[in-house]
Amino acid sequence: MGCPDWPKCFGQFIPPTQLSELPKDYKQQYADKRLAKNQRFAHTLDVFGYSDLAQRIRDDKSILVPEEFNAAKTWTEYVNRLVGAISGVFLLLLAIFSFKYGKVNVWIPVLSVFNLILVVFQAWLGSIVVSTNLIAWIVTVHMLIALAILGICILTYHLAKTHGKPPLQIKGIVYVFTFIALALSVVQIAMGTEVREQIDAVADHFQGGYRESWVKNAGEIFLNHRNLALMVLLANLMLYALIRRGFIRHSVQQQLMSFTFLMIMLQIVTGILLSYFSLPPYAQAAHIVLASLIFGAQFYLVLNLYRTVDIQGARR
Repeated sequence: MGCPDWPKCFGQFIPPTQLSELPKDYKQQYADKRLAKNQRFAHTLDVFGYSDLAQRIRDDKSILVPEEFNAAKTWTEYVNRLVGAISGVFLLLLAIFSFKYGKVNVWIPVLSVFNLILVVFQAWLGSIVVSTNLIAWIVTVHMLIALAILGICILTYHLAKTHGKPPLQIKGIVYVFTFIALALSVVQIAMGTEVREQIDAVADHFQGGYRESWVKNAGEIFLNHRNLALMVLLANLMLYALIRRGFIRHSVQQQLMSFTFLMIMLQIVTGILLSYFSLPPYAQAAHIVLASLIFGAQFYLVLNLYRTVDIQGARR
């Protein structure tokens, strides 16, 4: 919430660094703009049949409470937007150059163009995240779409790299366990965004103070998130054993599984830091980055398993 407007930040392409650079009535200006955007969004929800949610947004008075200017938050959000914009430029270039593969695999340009559309939608949804003051379900959808964009990038890369190679299959047990591990990771990430939302609510209740009490007051969703982490670890331990038994040491499958397992171990460390050391911001950032890396590695492992002969053939 470091920037109250979108796509600019406080109406500027280069945001301010101190309060004196803003007009005196900046809070009211951006509160009015936010109200207008939320009214349009609520109307869109009405059109698609989500009238209850639309009314909840209209009735949520907290949305109209402006954030105090904070240079650190402003520039954190601004850098986030810059990275998003740069990603969009590269996805545009990817879509343009993907047409070279149109005759050999039509899915490469189709997926690349779809991903470009998806990142534009993601940018718009990011503006809704800002205008609705991080309303719960939108944050979760925003994160899941980010994973979808990452997944499509990995898939198009894989299709281009493996073009011309015969589609080979693997024994079902490894494939099934890989899908289970991937699905658990996605559920865990979605649940993690809900934990974040609950932590935000607790932080607001304590008006930003008593940070050491936030986790304790997060409720059942935090306990569910922690318990699911144990299931994620167990599933990946079993998958790791299968991959180790079925593939040669330096195969891409073993490399991806080793990388995934290392990321999971680091993820557990950041989870412990979050739980027992009052949610340090660096651990929050590392936690979500590691989760995204785990998802990417597991998804790429699924794609590489699909093109492996079988467990015995991989040993040759």
